[in-house]
Amino acid sequence: MAVLAAVTACSKPAEDTGKAASDQATQVAFARDLELWRSQRVADLTRPDGWTSVVGLHWIDPGAHYIGSSAGNGITLSVGPSHLGMIDFSNGRLRFVPEKGLAMTPDGQPLTGATELRADDSPTGPSLISFDEGKGLVTVIKRGDRYALRVKHADAASRTGFRGLEYWPATTNWKVQARYVPHPPGKTLPIANIIGTTEEVPNPGVLEFERDGKQYRLEALDEGEDTLFLVFADRTSGHGSYPAGRFLDAPKPGADANVMLDFNQAYNPPCAFTAFATCPLPPAENRLDLRVDAGEKTYAHAAP
Repeated sequence: MAVLAAVTACSKPAEDTGKAASDQATQVAFARDLELWRSQRVADLTRPDGWTSVVGLHWIDPGAHYIGSSAGNGITLSVGPSHLGMIDFSNGRLRFVPEKGLAMTPDGQPLTGATELRADDSPTGPSLISFDEGKGLVTVIKRGDRYALRVKHADAASRTGFRGLEYWPATTNWKVQARYVPHPPGKTLPIANIIGTTEEVPNPGVLEFERDGKQYRLEALDEGEDTLFLVFADRTSGHGSYPAGRFLDAPKPGADANVMLDFNQAYNPPCAFTAFATCPLPPAENRLDLRVDAGEKTYAHAAP
């Protein structure tokens, strides 16, 4: 008995030391992974074609319209050549005729004549028309039954004057284990956006989690093969975080139906950085009666 007591007494400090080392390793890995995520987030935002480069959103009415920075155009750009070309919207198709002598590349190829433009609902993605030696970029987006030109430029003041992101202190306490409950196949959820339209978005399931003894639910949207997309608001919305809510990506569940939600990676929608985005808004189901003081805070120079 005395030998057993002696062994137990000696092993206890070793166990404590091992647990402390394991906890430290976990914290180091958490900090490293979060720093990598934050660095990639800033890199994506500030790419020459990132969200901070958006300088215009121009809705396209039926008919023919000249495009350019000159005031005489039907669609007036804030940057770019005086005359970029003409766009004709008829019979549900968008045809673009470039200005003669102007160097432009649709989808990376020299543009020498009229071309039909794809919108972002195309299976192959939208057409990409570049100008100003590649610094400017025009794409077509479709929202509801309307089309618009989205214009980006690498020299946008919102990009060149980017001021960085602010965060709440990172903590593993905001890594929350959730349980995924699938919906019947084919279920959708109406998601309104900031421009006033609503779209039915695939809604494969709901994530349930507990915080401070209370149960919460977040409806998940399908973001592709491996990712669930969450649009949520909480008690910090308009009180530290972006008023119109934030986004969070999560992995799709495995066989055990468990999903880790890392609210340290909650991030601002594009509308926090530009007035020319069409961000989805949190559905009523995702307005949490909970203060999520984790992740990105309101951008210091948010778009009005």
